Amino acid sequence: MDYFIIVATTAAGLYFHWWLYRRIKRWVDRDLALSLAGDDQRKRNFMLQQLERAKAEQVKRKDLPQWLQDAARQYTPETPK
Repeated sequence: MDYFIIVATTAAGLYFHWWLYRRIKRWVDRDLALSLAGDDQRKRNFMLQQLERAKAEQVKRKDLPQWLQDAARQYTPETPK
């Protein structure tokens, strides 16, 4: 019974650390995309879409900052009608 408790708590701890690591990576990526957008709400939405696109295209993590900077440069603000 003691071994079961040790295995169960170790597994739960490892899972929690994996979950937390993934969460922090997501927050950091989102923060990077939003920081490139500044205060412009349309650009913020655009950058969040670009972040989703980067995930769909499976852009490597080390290439993500440059990829997002390129996407931010391609943004053209729309003039309200």
